[in-house]
Amino acid sequence: MPGRTRANGEGSIFPYRNGFAAYVWVTKPDGKRTRKYVYGQTREVVHDKWIKLHQQAKAGPVATRVPTLGDYLTYWHREVVRPNLAPLTCATYETILRLYVIPGLGGKRLDRLQVRDVQTWINEVARTCQCCAQGKDARRPELRRRCCALGRCCGDTPSARTVKDIRGVLRSALNHAATEELVTRNAAALVKPPPVRRRRGRAWTSDEARRFLESARADRDPLYAAYVLILVLGLRKGEVLGLTEDAVDLAAGELSIGWQLQRVGGQLLHRETKTQTSDATLPLPDICAAALDLRHAAKNDRDQAGIAWQGSRLLFTTRYGTPVEPRNFNRSWDRLLYEMHQGPLSSMESGP
Repeated sequence: MPGRTRANGEGSIFPYRNGFAAYVWVTKPDGKRTRKYVYGQTREVVHDKWIKLHQQAKAGPVATRVPTLGDYLTYWHREVVRPNLAPLTCATYETILRLYVIPGLGGKRLDRLQVRDVQTWINEVARTCQCCAQGKDARRPELRRRCCALGRCCGDTPSARTVKDIRGVLRSALNHAATEELVTRNAAALVKPPPVRRRRGRAWTSDEARRFLESARADRDPLYAAYVLILVLGLRKGEVLGLTEDAVDLAAGELSIGWQLQRVGGQLLHRETKTQTSDATLPLPDICAAALDLRHAAKNDRDQAGIAWQGSRLLFTTRYGTPVEPRNFNRSWDRLLYEMHQGPLSSMESGP
């Protein structure tokens, strides 16, 4: 039986194994020319793929190799996340990719990732002890090992919030892969993560806040004014520690928010706030103005430090003019609470 007459330009479609194959000359992202092949069970299926590939080749460079998910995530974090997102967000994404996503799914080919693969993996992450999976206890010195390395699993499974964040990072990466036309659908977007139950913390009463601030002022705590700004204006810790001296205008009774202080990946960063909506010029209530005035009046750190003074335009610094470590700020806050109660924290929750 004579074969079907080939259409114009169809000469690159040919029988291959149990079906058919075809190729198109394309330009790769590196500028080199090469053949890219498509396959299918019937000539009609291959012809449709061949036409689509021709259209892609005319539109621009075409990738001739589909990467594994691990390779793509490495590229995505380096070329998309790092240049465009805040340093703390980049560090969080890197941790999630390194500890969870790449070890679990990184070996799968990107275009063959199925919803079932992601759902099975996310369920496994939710019930797996991460101390065992990541070797946390095994990395401790031998005399300090206390659980999983000794055969006594501690059951350190990730919280529902963490599992949801893991799925969210993978979904963001696959969204970008779909934009680059490397996948036809986002498998992570169709996965159902475990429900997250939000814990409602109890807000301080005005009497508790007043007693906390009175205790800090009585102790002449150098961070007293910072505590006032957090409790009265609702500023974040990073925003308070990132305030510069020129951000305060006591004459006009205003405070400008535009910078924050964060420790990310071992570096202490003084950078702009995450979004423009975080920037604001706030009126200063009398208690805030009085606390800041007290801070300016008591700030003789430069004279006390002498030649050890390192200089800083930050409003809150150590005695040597260096930025206040965010963790040290937390320790000062918790110490003050502990001294107020003279024991473990009870009704007042820890942390600004």
